[in-house]
Amino acid sequence: MMNHGQLKSRCRSCRGFSLAEVVCVLVIIGTLAAIAAPRFGNSIALQHVEAASRRVIVDLAFAQRLARTADASRTVRFDPSADVYTLIGVTDPDHAAQEYGVSLAEEPYSVEMISADFGGDLDVIFDLFGVPDSGGSVEVRVGNHVRTITVDADTGKATTQ
Repeated sequence: MMNHGQLKSRCRSCRGFSLAEVVCVLVIIGTLAAIAAPRFGNSIALQHVEAASRRVIVDLAFAQRLARTADASRTVRFDPSADVYTLIGVTDPDHAAQEYGVSLAEEPYSVEMISADFGGDLDVIFDLFGVPDSGGSVEVRVGNHVRTITVDADTGKATTQ
């Protein structure tokens, strides 16, 4: 059995943190969070705009491939006011009763379509050889991150900048 003196000395070695120590740790954690949060938000915004631009590129290539394989023209219509684009006459693989459409304003992208211009209109039409009726571009933005998707007028190849 421990006597009173041994118990008292043992409790001193088991003491916790002082209020000042806890406050200092919280201030350090708060400072680190204040520094990291904007960087984290910035990287998330960059990821969203990159993902959206890749999706547009893939869907343009898809429409071009469909035009070649079906021996029929395919139209991709962009609507910057609604932040959507639609592959006209193509069925949505997830909703058989709907046309293939993508809303860039919704998750997982959450981006704004700033502009779309294909020879003065909002449509790029791939002929049965996969050649577009005109070149053009689409701009998407999240915060201060902007990506421009460009369609080459000769090949129909879409790239991002």
